[in-house]
Order: sequence, then structure tokens, then C-alpha cells
Amino acid sequence: MKKLGKYSIGIGDRFGHQGHAQLKAITEAGKKGIEITPVWNKSNREHLIIGTRPHDVRTEADFVTGSAGFIKPYFVDADHINLDTVDQFMESSDFFTIDVASYIGKMADENEIVKFYAAAEKYTGHIEVPGIEEGLRCSPDQLMNIAGNYLFAVKKAGEIYRKIESSKGRGNFITEVSMDEVHQSQTPTELFFILKMLAEESVPVQTVAPKFSGRFNKGVDYSGDPLRFASEFEDDLMVIDYASREFVLPESLKISLHSGSDKFSIYPHIGSIIRKYDKGIHLKTAGTTWLEEITGLAEAGGDALAFVKEIYVKSLEIIDELCEPYTGVIDIDRCFLPSSDEVSGWNSRKFAASLRHIPGNPDYNQDMRQLIHVAYKLAAVKTDIFFRLLVEHEEVISECVFDNLYNRHIRRLFDID
Repeated sequence: MKKLGKYSIGIGDRFGHQGHAQLKAITEAGKKGIEITPVWNKSNREHLIIGTRPHDVRTEADFVTGSAGFIKPYFVDADHINLDTVDQFMESSDFFTIDVASYIGKMADENEIVKFYAAAEKYTGHIEVPGIEEGLRCSPDQLMNIAGNYLFAVKKAGEIYRKIESSKGRGNFITEVSMDEVHQSQTPTELFFILKMLAEESVPVQTVAPKFSGRFNKGVDYSGDPLRFASEFEDDLMVIDYASREFVLPESLKISLHSGSDKFSIYPHIGSIIRKYDKGIHLKTAGTTWLEEITGLAEAGGDALAFVKEIYVKSLEIIDELCEPYTGVIDIDRCFLPSSDEVSGWNSRKFAASLRHIPGNPDYNQDMRQLIHVAYKLAAVKTDIFFRLLVEHEEVISECVFDNLYNRHIRRLFDID
């Protein structure tokens, strides 16, 4: 069976130009003793907006790793797929993120609920979970509520998994189950029974992306109480460790953190907890590559700076259209967005400093950063100009991409000196 490495990071970029810089960050971490498996990922939504195909991601991943002489495992993720979208990813992907968020809350067949209840009833009452001091508690009524809320979604995950398996063959791909893009976070008790459901469906899940409290907005820091997050993360980690043995799930099963880029305030907690228990983590960061491309073009000045200013001005004009697909993962205060006139007078340093996420920098503007994050479709309609600029300013852009992934993400998360 294909097995995901202990530490893995979702990389790639929307326009397929920065894989070499990202791989350089991963190989640099390897020199420091931190082995990270790269996972190129791109969602169906991003393919539709840009006009690319899943095969393009495979082409980039194979070319970049081949050019670098990278002989360790790497994967290509069909990110956030469901029954309607999975077919087009079959040939090119060997990692499938099965997104069940839209199915949560829908009721499974009553007979299926009764069947699951019978299989899980022995876990009602007190559940002794090593690492959780008071363990978990679940009443019969709670178990029925959990089944009513999640069983249909997990059944759909099983259906999607079996469709992939029939095409790819058992053991030839990595399975992730994602349930993070919902309003309500899952409790450790709910996660325990969700894993039981996945085991009943014979889904060999290797990573699971639960919803945590707080907000994981795109490209900016975690919004919430970092200590509360740390407590939830540690409990979920203990639940996963226990459930993987109790339900005979893959021993490599680990937490996947979606919209994980730039969550600097919780990286120290994640890092200390996974080191404490010697556990792995999967972190998705691909979206910020586009931001680093724009930052690098701003630093380059001249017509490159003029281009990114044009992107920003246009994004203000169609802000509602750009934000609508991302309402659950962005939180922009429009009062803090600089006006078109203001930005027109900015030099390279000011624009780059406003966009680059450096905590404590008075120029940094997280609202502007989030807007640019979702404005990539504006570059997609001008790829002739955009790609020319990427090539002309490759050196400065690649340095931005590498610095972002290695110094601001990997070194923080893994406490590398």
C-alpha cells in the first residue's frame, strides 16, 4: 500500500510555475533532518477558474522532481473532490482528498443508522483514551445524534473511495477525508465515531481533516484562542492514535490541517504536540504561492509593479464576485482596504510589505492579502502578460516562494534553527 510520509506538506501553485522553489524548501528541511513528503494539490474549483486540467499538476510535479533529481516519494492530490468531480482526476492523481462537508447533517437510511448503532453501542458510556485524562463520554442519545449527523457523509466517502479503488486499484493511492469546511467543529467524541464509521466502510484513511474552533482564513494567521486550539488538537491526536489501533485503520493515520498556510500563532503548539507524541502532520499551504508571486512582482518594480497594482484595482471593482466562492474561509474588513488612488502612489517596497505576512510589520495588511489571495482569476485572463513577467523575474519570485515556505512555515512548525 502507498504510504504517506510522517510529515507531508501540500504544495503546488495555481499557475504551475513555482514547484522548483517549493521543492527546494523541502529538500532544505531534509538537510536539517526533517523529511517532508511533497504533495502537489489543486482543487477542481481552481482548475475551472484558471482553465487548467488535473494532468497539468502531474506534469509539473513529475518535471520538477525529475529535474531536481528528487527520488523520494511525492504525490499529486485531487483536492476536495466528490462524486461529481472525481472522474477527471483518476488518471493523474495518487492522493485523493474526499470532501464530505456538503453531506454532513443529511440523514442516512434508518436501517443503516440502526446497524451502525449496534456496531458502536459498546463504546457508549466512558471511553478510556490514552492521553486524554478524563477520557471520552458518549450517551446512547449522543451516539444516535452523531450517527444522524455524520453517517450519511461517511457513507458517501465510502462510495467515493470505492469508485477510486475500482479505477486505481487497492493500495495505489492515499486517501484523505475532509470535513473542515463546515460551521461547527467536531468534538473528539464525534471524531472517534467518525473514524469508527470509516472503518465500517473499509476506507483506509491516512489523513483526516477535522474542523477546529476558530477561523482558518486563507493566507492569514489563525483567528481564535491558540490555547483552545492546542487542547483540541492534542485531544484529536490522541483520539486518532487510539482509534487507528482500535478500529484497525492505517497506522500512518494523521491530522491534516487545511488552509494551514500562515497560521503562525498555532505552529509552535502543533510542533510541540507532534514532537511530544512523535506523531505526523499534513499541512496544506499551496494557495500562498500565488501571493508570493505577486509579492515578487511588486518587488521587481517597473511594469511588474504596474501589473500587480492593476490586479488590486480590478479586485476592488469586483470584490463581491471574487469573494463569493470563499465566504467561509476569508474575513475581509473593507474599511481597511487601501483605495485605488492610494495604491497607485505606492512604490515596490510599500506594496510588497503590505502583502507579505510578517507579524508585527506595521505595513502588513491582512485584509489586502486576503483579497489578493482570491483574485488569481484576474491573472488567469491575462496569462500572456503574467507568464512573461513570471519568467522575466524568476529569480526574485523564486526567492520569495522559498523564503515563505521554508523560513516562515517549515522552520516555525518544526522549530528548525
